[in-house]
Amino acid sequence: MPSAASVTYGPIFIGVMFNVILYGIMITQTYLYFNVYKKDKLWMKLFVGTLFLCDTLNCAFDITFVYIPLVRDYGNVNALSYATWVFNTDPALTSIIALLVQLFFAWRVKVLTNNWPWVIVIAFCSICQWCGGMGTAIACGMIPEFIHFQKFQVIVIIWLAFSAVADTSITLALVWHLRKHKTGFTATDDIVNKIIRMTVQTGMITAICAIVDLIAFLATPTGLHLVFNLPLSKLYTNSLMSSLNSRAGWKYGTPVGRGLSGGGESSNRDSRIGAGSNMRPQQVYIDVEAHELKDRERQGSYSFKKGITDAGDSVNELRGEQPYEVKVKTEKITVSR
Repeated sequence: MPSAASVTYGPIFIGVMFNVILYGIMITQTYLYFNVYKKDKLWMKLFVGTLFLCDTLNCAFDITFVYIPLVRDYGNVNALSYATWVFNTDPALTSIIALLVQLFFAWRVKVLTNNWPWVIVIAFCSICQWCGGMGTAIACGMIPEFIHFQKFQVIVIIWLAFSAVADTSITLALVWHLRKHKTGFTATDDIVNKIIRMTVQTGMITAICAIVDLIAFLATPTGLHLVFNLPLSKLYTNSLMSSLNSRAGWKYGTPVGRGLSGGGESSNRDSRIGAGSNMRPQQVYIDVEAHELKDRERQGSYSFKKGITDAGDSVNELRGEQPYEVKVKTEKITVSR
């Protein structure tokens, strides 16, 4: 008969290792985001910071859960058969992270497509999976024996099934919208195809992982499903950060400095266009407007460019204490080359 360590903590150890590896990738993704997208709105930065904090807590709790029975309580066989409160934080934090990520993508679907039915379906499934995840955490506290986890199958099915449906709905909504807006131009369609591929890869990987996790949980009473369950939260955060950081390469955002990719090609193309434009004469029309402030009483004129501090006697007029009028002179300059 296999030991409790190999049946339960073997998959748990592998799952925690995947969790830690993906957390390292998340650290890199977060660093790149805050280093490149310094002009993003404050709420977006707070959102990314919140996800990173939740990811850090999840990783710390998972490591602690493995450390307690394998190191602190080494030799205590009974400790290998029960889940502690630290383990119960995993489904809770995973469902919270999934809720935040899925609602963010629901907002993106709203902005891009303005299709409320898709948004409602995604939000509903996301809230349901969050309720299922919190319920699973509570159930683990009520029934801590690993071999009895099958007793709360229903709440686990609600958690993972609705999570997979939400991820699939997000992917379908974005792919449908992008394919519908292809222009027929090769350069533009190539970019759209890249976005579609990335959307499918980042969206479906979480859905597939949740489905495999659910199948493994229902098929076997061992801890095999934990190999896929423990790293699930990191798949959500990395998929979101991958989507945010890819904006530099596709000119979605306005990052500080050069984008992550495509900068050299764009510069060469601009230089070729500039060289070609010198081959034929062009005419440039420049409209120059000069604004003057004329004092009716003092017959003095002042330029707006000087500012209030240099306006001298016109300060009173600018304050509205004396009448003034504005004259606009327009001059057209033609330059031929």
